[in-house]
Amino acid sequence: MSQVLIIGADTALEQQFARATDGDLVHLTVEHLEVHGGLLARIEEAGFPNVVVLGQDVALERALQLTQAVDLARPSTSVVIVAEADADLWVTAMRAGVRDVLTPDASLAEITGVLERAEERAQTRLQATIQETSRQPDHRLIVVASPKGGVGKTTVSTNLAVGLAQSGVGSTVLVDLDMQFGDVASALALVPDYTLPDTVHGAASTDPLVLKTFLSRHPTGLYVVAGSDSPASGDAVSAEQVARLLDTLAHEFRHVIVDTAPGLSDHTLVALERATDLVLMSSGDVPGVRGLRKELDVLRELALVPEELHLVLNMTDPSNGLSLADVEKAVGEPLDIVLPRNSSVSLSTNTGVPLLQDSNRDAVSRGLRELLARFLPDTEERSTGLFGRLPFRVGAR
Repeated sequence: MSQVLIIGADTALEQQFARATDGDLVHLTVEHLEVHGGLLARIEEAGFPNVVVLGQDVALERALQLTQAVDLARPSTSVVIVAEADADLWVTAMRAGVRDVLTPDASLAEITGVLERAEERAQTRLQATIQETSRQPDHRLIVVASPKGGVGKTTVSTNLAVGLAQSGVGSTVLVDLDMQFGDVASALALVPDYTLPDTVHGAASTDPLVLKTFLSRHPTGLYVVAGSDSPASGDAVSAEQVARLLDTLAHEFRHVIVDTAPGLSDHTLVALERATDLVLMSSGDVPGVRGLRKELDVLRELALVPEELHLVLNMTDPSNGLSLADVEKAVGEPLDIVLPRNSSVSLSTNTGVPLLQDSNRDAVSRGLRELLARFLPDTEERSTGLFGRLPFRVGAR
């Protein structure tokens, strides 16, 4: 097997690659792309090299099209294009599946770096193939959902994610799956370089190492897949792409938290198909409680209620005439977590600092810690009563 297949590069760049590989390469002209089978056939003839370099003689648009074909057929092969790269080209190239961009006058050190990264990707993919590819037994995919908007899903999702990231029990990623109006990044005071659509295209969709470079990083150590920057770009993401993304993240991270849009979209359903836990939420009013019961009934009919179900009633107010007993009777299930209406939530949202990021002691923070304890190894918190009123029902279902 040749280490590198280089097509359409000038003599100087070919010589640099020859030095970096001790001559272990195949170099072809652009005309070889026109021969029967095209690039994929040339890759097979070269013995499936780790790296394919598309030089300056290959038009950029064509190079990107060829990369997409290779990324689908041979995801373990790293495609490198030769071009004068700027930020816009990098984004376009990464979406197409390009793993690296080299300038025509790339140095020997730069080329060596490309080859080392390609070898690392190949070894990672080989290990992933050898190992069991399913989610590890102690990994959890937690979906936070509700039938209606405005019930505090993002508040609960971000606090749960931050709490897990700070707990030290494993890596955590939060996915904003509200395809049109997700605001997880805002709730965490993040300005993401990449958003959800970027993670489901090109190399990021097939290579976990590339995918991690598309995630935003929170000061707590939490990784974030930020929501789409526009409704149109969000609508272009298919449920199948979301499924593939969640499968990859569930294999790479100990905890995956998914903040969904209100209702039951196709994207939410594919998340629920993979969920180990469902945090199902409602506001403390009659329409919200009725919606919670309806959604729970539908999910049971679809067999999409995971074994671990956590019912959360948010923004409760004793003055609204609904008692907790009334709510539980209407839902037909015991409540697990009850969060009161509190001004601390608005301040947290406006500043982009989740309550659990700091040592807040208000009633909402205490309730959120009760929820967090359900996803951690046994702690003293798990045996604590909820505000001294509700028993903390671990494993009640």
